[in-house]
Amino acid sequence: MDITIQASFLAHEDAEASVAFYRDALGFEIRLDVGSGQQRWITVGPPGQPDTSIVLHPLGTNSDDERTAITEMMAKGTYGVIILATADLDGTFERIRKTGATVEQEPTMQPWGARDCVFRDPAGNTVRINEIAS
Repeated sequence: MDITIQASFLAHEDAEASVAFYRDALGFEIRLDVGSGQQRWITVGPPGQPDTSIVLHPLGTNSDDERTAITEMMAKGTYGVIILATADLDGTFERIRKTGATVEQEPTMQPWGARDCVFRDPAGNTVRINEIAS
């Protein structure tokens, strides 16, 4: 079977802040920006990997109770999670940290054997970055 990951979805609450984080802090390219104001679906992805994307989407028209629950989960960093990877974890961490991104964890060796760091995007989504062997 030949299956690849084409897109993952993460919610945003502030389209411009999300664009700044994914474009300026992570270095992703903006591939598509559809809609207007805060009702925008923004597709981003790493340069040189055109077949892999993250779609940043507005919370939508959930009920008040659903929106409250989702907003609370986003504030805790438990609603959306994306795991990225880099060969230069320390350099990547410093570059992202210098943009003012919210640091949740500095580069750390985990008990399961991975070395990683964790940021939160402007909506509160967890962005974990693993170190891979170069």
